[in-house]
This record gives sequence, structure tokens and C-alpha cells, in this order.
Amino acid sequence: MTETARTVIEISGEDRMHFLQGLITNDVKRLETGALYAALLTPQGKFIVDFFLIPEGDVILMDVPASEAEALLKRLTMYKLRSKVTLTPTERHVSRGPGPAAPEGAFADPRAPKMGWRAYDGRPSEEVDWDAIRVAECIPEFGIELTPDTFILEAGFPRLNGVDFKKGCYVGQEVTARMHHKTELRKGLRTVSIEGAAPVGTEIKTETDKTAGTLFTQSGGQAIAYLRFDRATGPLSAGAAKITV
Repeated sequence: MTETARTVIEISGEDRMHFLQGLITNDVKRLETGALYAALLTPQGKFIVDFFLIPEGDVILMDVPASEAEALLKRLTMYKLRSKVTLTPTERHVSRGPGPAAPEGAFADPRAPKMGWRAYDGRPSEEVDWDAIRVAECIPEFGIELTPDTFILEAGFPRLNGVDFKKGCYVGQEVTARMHHKTELRKGLRTVSIEGAAPVGTEIKTETDKTAGTLFTQSGGQAIAYLRFDRATGPLSAGAAKITV
């Protein structure tokens, strides 16, 4: 499969850690142990973009979807104010490969062991059906399952090591914390069984034709679906495909 194009932004300057800490969903102190997965949210707690942060000496690398790099740079520059931080787009290539242990110079994907490793030193990627792994592990992808207005708790960010509830304030933190501490999520992403196929974005319907969710990435008889849990209890369909939770 074709990998999603990525851009690597270099973040340097003495205020880089403090700057990021007040913006993103995760605790930048975790960079001491390897790569970090996080997101930037709106003040209303809605998803904007997800990314990886990589420690590299006196700089931090931000690995982001290429389609969002320009807008993200503008947003980060707006937040920067007088912070001693420099944001520099680079020509670095993102490499990926499988395996529970990252090879030397690479970083374990922090979302799940089966997502392998990521590297930024120009090595070639290895051929892997990442969609099959993503579906089996219920790991959302930017632009498919992760879209503007998504709530990161519904997308599974706690399970993906993408949010820290003890780090203190960040943009969108109040709404995220309130959702976390309420009783139980009523909607969210789940891996389901599928018989047949349907386009990404197809509505999932109940036997009585009520909308129960949306169908996304499909692979090997499984799919990632966004579900209303109160309705996803019986036979479901997405177009001509049959869905089983």
C-alpha cells in the first residue's frame, strides 16, 4: 500500500519543551524515553492534527501529515509569541518497518507494538500492509478515521498513548478532561467484522434503518467503524456489507 505522505518539522530553541507542553495532548517529558504520539486540539477540544515527536539532541522532530504541515506551522507560529523557538520544515524522509523492537537509530511507534518503528535517517521503508495492522489494532489514520471535529477520546487516544491526564493545561484540555471523567463514552471507534465491502464513509444502519455509525478502513474481513454504542447491538449493515460488532 502507499504510505501517507509525511513532513518532518524541526523544533529548536531553549523554550521548545515548555512551548509544546502548553499546546499538545501528551507530556513532552516522555521524550526522555523515545518517540511521543500526540495531537493538537481546538480550544473546544476538537481534533486538528496528530503527529509524532522525536528527540534528537538539542532539537525535537515533529512528524506530521504532509497535507497539514503548512497550516500547522502557521498555527504553531501564532502560538509562539515571544517564546525562544524556531520552527523549520525539513526534507527528511520518514521510514517505517515492522517488528516489536526498533532497529538502531529508529524509534518504536508509541501507539502499539505491532505498528513497528519509524526512522528519520534516510533508510528505506519495509513493505508492510499497515492497513491490516491498523484495522486489527483499531488505530485511526489522519484523514480517514481522524477528521476535524473528532474527539480524541472517542478515537482511542488513551489506549494509543496519545494523551496524558496529569500533565496540566493544554489547548482543549478542559473539554477532554470533562469527557474523561464522565461515566462512559456513548460513541467511538471499534474494530468490527465485515462480510462484503463498502466505501469509506458509508453509514452503518440497524435493522430498523436507524444510523448506528460510519464505516471506515477495511481489511481481511474486519473494519474500523465509528459506532453509537446504544444502537450497535444487533444486525448491522453498511450498504451491501454486513457488519458484526
